[in-house]
Amino acid sequence: MKRIKWLAPIAMVFLTLALVLGCSGSPKPVERDPGKIYELVLLHTNDHHGTVLPNGGLGGLAERATFIKSVRAENPQVLLVDVGDINTGSALSNMFSAEPDIKAYNMMGYDASIFGNHEFDGTQEKLDNQISMAEFPFICSNIKTKNGKYLGGTPYLVKNYDGIRVGLFGITTLRTQIIASPSKDLTFINELDAAREMVDILRNKEKVDIVIGLTHIGDVKEDASHVTSLEMAAAVPGIDIILDGHSHSYFDAPKVVGSTYVVSANEWGKFVGEGKLSVVDGKLMNFDWKPVAINSKDNVVYKPDAAVSALLAPYIIKAEESLKEVIGQAAETFEFGDRLSRKKEIALGDMICDANVWYFRNVYNQHIDFAFHNGGNIRAELPKGPITQENILTILPFENYLFIVSMKGSDIIELFSFIATIPQGAGGWPQMSKDVRYTIDYTSGTGQLRDLTINGAPVDPNKTYRFCTNDYLLSGGDGYTALLKAEDPFNTSLLLSYVVIEYIRAEGGTITPSTDGRIKIIGGMDL
Repeated sequence: MKRIKWLAPIAMVFLTLALVLGCSGSPKPVERDPGKIYELVLLHTNDHHGTVLPNGGLGGLAERATFIKSVRAENPQVLLVDVGDINTGSALSNMFSAEPDIKAYNMMGYDASIFGNHEFDGTQEKLDNQISMAEFPFICSNIKTKNGKYLGGTPYLVKNYDGIRVGLFGITTLRTQIIASPSKDLTFINELDAAREMVDILRNKEKVDIVIGLTHIGDVKEDASHVTSLEMAAAVPGIDIILDGHSHSYFDAPKVVGSTYVVSANEWGKFVGEGKLSVVDGKLMNFDWKPVAINSKDNVVYKPDAAVSALLAPYIIKAEESLKEVIGQAAETFEFGDRLSRKKEIALGDMICDANVWYFRNVYNQHIDFAFHNGGNIRAELPKGPITQENILTILPFENYLFIVSMKGSDIIELFSFIATIPQGAGGWPQMSKDVRYTIDYTSGTGQLRDLTINGAPVDPNKTYRFCTNDYLLSGGDGYTALLKAEDPFNTSLLLSYVVIEYIRAEGGTITPSTDGRIKIIGGMDL
């Protein structure tokens, strides 16, 4: 009996060792027939940005679900992933911290997502809650927590399909440390170093056939240190496909760098990337890819999925109720008159532009010199009394997204010289934040710029200035072609209306209309 008592724990030790060694050995390869073509359909989205409902008839989570169901009905092997920036966009999503979005992703059966820079707009607690809510892993290969573990706990993912073993890794741009507010406890690893390590693990340890990089780094270079997806494809061998996000780029076909395909699916769920992998003997022989439009303004191909619509309905009802929520008080009416925002400095324009500067300096910790918007963006007065969200959405009804960009002082002077020529009454006539002061002299007929200062000093032609404006102007709208010279664009993916609402909330009480002479006019209209 004594021998048995001694032998039992020894036997257990050997059994445990055998199990550990067995688990750490080489993975069993998938079974396949030599020369047979195996297919896998890859569906992917990026830069969703809280677009729960269709935007101008395009996209929508319930509509996306219908498309995904239709693909699964016709294909036995489907891999569905998102490559970041689920957060930050519509008021409906922002209000509930992307809870309806993530629950819809669960219902659609997403296999994985990664972290975009906008996943770090809020607190770490908010992000941890989102990770817990998701029924899919957030793959993160280049961000570690203070205990040395990968954020979310999944540095890579391996999935077996009939005849195909797939490995996925996830990379978040290091620019997140500059353009978002990640916890100071997080450590970011160089994108290329992390990708090389993951490819080595997936190829040599996990013995995968296909390596797919999920990257939220973008294909448009934003500054000298910014690593793009195309640069990664060139620098890191062994990646078959890169699914990219961050730049919101529309691809009509893959970009091929060496032996790597790079694709992206635009933004806001307007498209889903659909690629068919053909694999023979563990090698990718063909990748047939296209962007699939989820409806259009005039053609509803994918009707809303009933189950996802039912999931979203309570959130929509609560959001509509919140439009009546009082967020502040106006001590007096902020005048609008006969579209005065297109003719002179008005208190409403001052408040809106000052709100931008306040938000990005205080909430996003961004260096920003000033903000401006076209007066045509403002559509109504703000009445005296309680201010509701509905008031602000009436004043700012357009879905204008905010960008922060850089320009040399010499280009800033060119920009403001153009601004001075905009006729009073035109939609492009701007409203400015208090950091800017200038005079427009209309006495000669055509407006002339005088006495331009930014932050109390004349514009230095050799200095770089950073400012906030909207996507419409940045693309050259209202004749602002001077803005096409802007550099280092940061798409905040925040609506102008949202930022103004948050500013009014932060004021915690009453706002009072006032102007301070930041835009002076000589001659011009008699107002």
